Amino acid sequence: MKHTADEATVKEKMKQTFTYRQDMVHDPVKSSELFTAFPRFLDIAGLIDQDFGLMFGDAATTKFLERWPTIYKQKVLEQSRGLTQTADLQDLVQNAECTTDVENGWDSDMSSILVLVHLLPPSPHGCKRPGKLSARQASGRLVKFIKTGTSIQGHLDGIVESLQPYLLAVGTQKSQIHKYFIVIDKHAIPCKSPDTLACFDELFKAHFVFGTSYNQDLV
Repeated sequence: MKHTADEATVKEKMKQTFTYRQDMVHDPVKSSELFTAFPRFLDIAGLIDQDFGLMFGDAATTKFLERWPTIYKQKVLEQSRGLTQTADLQDLVQNAECTTDVENGWDSDMSSILVLVHLLPPSPHGCKRPGKLSARQASGRLVKFIKTGTSIQGHLDGIVESLQPYLLAVGTQKSQIHKYFIVIDKHAIPCKSPDTLACFDELFKAHFVFGTSYNQDLV
């Protein structure tokens, strides 16, 4: 499985080893070796979605993608009008409501998700960190942007603190992303689709598949 180039073969082998892999995920000692034992997460897109489906059933895999654009997105934007209208929030709402290509900032879908961060500001935690992060700082825990041509490995090597999974967006500008990765434990896992919502959905699923907790700055 480590050497075959056939994705269908890899995905079938990953299905067969699902139970073993979940045992690894929940083993405090073996969990750190997950990407050594199953390195195809790092070059075959779609394996997170497959494992999530094995955990919760195929019907659960599409709920967010079905409901965000038709139900939740508009509710988030409506609720945001009751917040203090900072420049950051105004830019996000404007981009989220845009029906054409965005010129500056994130695209409509990512902007609407980051508006949600403003609605659910992080709670303070820990006696050494009395104040909560700003919404802008919290957003940086969720998604980071690098320009096309920037070394992915260089970005990973530059990580100096242990962070929970986040999206790494690669593009010419924030509104023109051509590739997303999920960064976890200094590894970059390619997302299955360049679509913003699909990548955010995959990030959410990664927390379950890899048994990680949510970033404490976002809860």
